[in-house]
Amino acid sequence: MVALILSTIITAALAGLVYVYAARRPQGTPVTWGEAMVGSVYAFFLAFMVFGVVPHQWLTVAENEWSFRADRKFTFGGLVVPQSEGGWFPFDITLRAVSDTIAAVIYIIALGIMVKMWIDWQNRSQAKKGSDVVATSTYGRPLVKRG
Repeated sequence: MVALILSTIITAALAGLVYVYAARRPQGTPVTWGEAMVGSVYAFFLAFMVFGVVPHQWLTVAENEWSFRADRKFTFGGLVVPQSEGGWFPFDITLRAVSDTIAAVIYIIALGIMVKMWIDWQNRSQAKKGSDVVATSTYGRPLVKRG
């Protein structure tokens, strides 16, 4: 359980650092070879944590500590009892299937967040609609129309 919580916190911190760095780095700045290598290793490690470590830790906790095994049925507190055990629900759901479904949801949410991060990175220096940001010339002077 500690490993699941710690890996989730580390992953969230790594993802948050992307936004901190994006706020500091203006779009269009040339990338050096060293920056590209560090960025690619960082992106790979973040993807490794998101798609490898966190789901693995979830499956480990679910199976070992919480006993989400294939021989145990999902009953949701006695409300969803399968017909094979005298209930009304038409099919059996094992706790293993529930833990695998949650792991799949982790993958889907992580993919959505990753796409959102890519979009935010690409649009990091565009002015927000309705903001009071004044465009500047190449010399840094504000471009204000005098009326």
